[in-house]
Amino acid sequence: MRVPLTTRDFLERAELVYGDRIGIVDEPTQPAPSLGGLSYREVARRGRALQAALDELGIGVGERVAIVSHNAARLLEVLLAVPASGRVAVPINFRLSPEEVEYIVGHCGARVLLVDPELESSLGHVTAEHRFGTGEEYEQLLRFDVEPRPWAEPDEDATATINYTSGTTARPKGVQMTHRNLWINAVTFGMHMQVSDRDVYLHTLPMFHCNGWGLPYTMAGLGAQQIVLRKVDGAEILRRVEEHGVTVMAGAPAVWNAVLEAAADWDGEIPGRDRVRIIVAGAPPPSKTIARVEAELGWEFNQIYGLTETAPLLTINRPRAEYDDLEPEERAKRLSRAGVPALGTRMRTSESGEVLAQGNTVLAGYWENPDASAEALEGGWFHTGDGGTIDDGGYVTISDRKKDVIITGGENVSSIEVEDVVFSHPAVAEVAVIGVPDDKWGEMVTAIVVVAEGEQVTEADIVAHCRGKIAGYKIPKRVEFRDELARTATGKIQKFKLRESFWEGAERQVN
Repeated sequence: MRVPLTTRDFLERAELVYGDRIGIVDEPTQPAPSLGGLSYREVARRGRALQAALDELGIGVGERVAIVSHNAARLLEVLLAVPASGRVAVPINFRLSPEEVEYIVGHCGARVLLVDPELESSLGHVTAEHRFGTGEEYEQLLRFDVEPRPWAEPDEDATATINYTSGTTARPKGVQMTHRNLWINAVTFGMHMQVSDRDVYLHTLPMFHCNGWGLPYTMAGLGAQQIVLRKVDGAEILRRVEEHGVTVMAGAPAVWNAVLEAAADWDGEIPGRDRVRIIVAGAPPPSKTIARVEAELGWEFNQIYGLTETAPLLTINRPRAEYDDLEPEERAKRLSRAGVPALGTRMRTSESGEVLAQGNTVLAGYWENPDASAEALEGGWFHTGDGGTIDDGGYVTISDRKKDVIITGGENVSSIEVEDVVFSHPAVAEVAVIGVPDDKWGEMVTAIVVVAEGEQVTEADIVAHCRGKIAGYKIPKRVEFRDELARTATGKIQKFKLRESFWEGAERQVN
C-alpha cells in the first residue's frame, strides 16, 4: 500500500488524538481580535472554514494564497490548512519593503493575499484579485456552515508552499517545497529532537521563515502545545517560558543573545533550567555563546544546519552522552559544529570545498526559474553555496560562504541587491557589500564605497538613501569609504580581500 504523504496528516492527527487539548495559545494583545487558546479541534474546524472560503472564491488546487504577517494563530492556520487542501501557501517576510512584497505576490501569481492589520498602512497598495486583512476581514471570510471540497487526488509531489529567499541575485527566488519535503522534514525533526505530546513549543522563530522550519507541522502532529510570540524580546521570552512551561524553542543566535542580555536583569531563578532545549540555526554561533546558554540559562543547546531550499533540516548537532563529562569549553566546541546528517540525508564536499547534500527535504525547484533550479541541483546534489569540511565522524563544519549572501540575525541578505540600491545614489562610483563579524547579529551588512569624483556623501546619506527601497535588516549598518576596491586583473572585485581585515584571526569566514 502507498498512501501519499501530505501536510493534511498533521492537523488531521492533532484533531483526532488531541482534539480537546489547547493546541495554540495566541497573543493576547495582537492588533486584531485575539483568538486566545484554541483546541486542536477548533484549529481544525477553522482550517476547514478557511478551505470552504477558498472554494467559494474559486481558488483551485495548485493556486497560491499569500500571507504577510507577524507570528499569529491565523498564520499558523494558513500554513496548516491551505496546503492540506491542495493549494499553495506563500508566507512572506513581513520585514520586506512594500516593493519587495509586491514583487513576490506578482511573481508567484497569488490570487489571494492576506495582510496583517499592523502592516496595512505600508502595504496598502499591494493588491491581488482577492485581498483581506487577517483581523475582522479574515473572520468574516471563514465559512463554518459549509464543508470544504476534498482534495480529489492528493499528491505528495505537489507543491505545498513557496518560500522566497534572498540568494545570489537581486531578486528573491521562490523555493518550491513539496508535501513530501515538508512531511519528511517535520517527522525527521521531531524524531531527532525527541518531541512528544508533553512538549510546549514557543514560536520565537518567525513562522514565515521556511514555514517556521517546519516545526508547526511537527508540533501539531505530535500534540505539542504551541505558544505564539508575535515579536522577539529577550525578557518576554523568559516570561513566556515561565508562564507556559515552555520546553522547546528555535531561532537564530541573535535571539539567544537577546535572552542572555535579559537574563542578567531577571529577578530570581532563570525559568526552564534543565527543562528547555533550544534549536539554533541561521549562522554558526561562537562557542562562547553556546557555553553561556548552558551555564547561565541551564538550557540544552542544539544546532542544526540547513537552508530554505532544504525545508530546512540537513544536519543536527545534539549533546551526546559522550559529551557529558567534558569540560564546558570542550563541550561547547563540539556543539559549535553544524552537525551530522539527519536521517535520510547524505552530504559531501565538492573539489572546491562546497558542501553538497542529497535528501528528501531538498527543494523540487525554484518557482518559474528553471535555470536556477538546474544550477542548484546539478549532478543530482543540492549545491548549498557554503564552503566547509566533513570529518570522519560525518560532522559538518561551515567555514565560508561561496555564494554572495550575508546572514544577519538569521535573515539572508543578497549582497548584489544591496549593492544595486547603494549604487543608485548619484555620489557613489563603486560599491561592494560584505558581511563582517558582529556579536549581536552574527554578521553586519557593511558597504565599502568609492565616492564619485567631485561628490560628497556621508554614511548617514547612504543609509537614508536605502531606507524604503529595501527591508530594514538589509540596509548597511556600517559604511566605509575607500579610494579604490581590490580587483582581479580582469576587473572583478575581490571581496575576499575586502573581508580579510574584518575577519583577521577568525577560523572561518562566517559568523
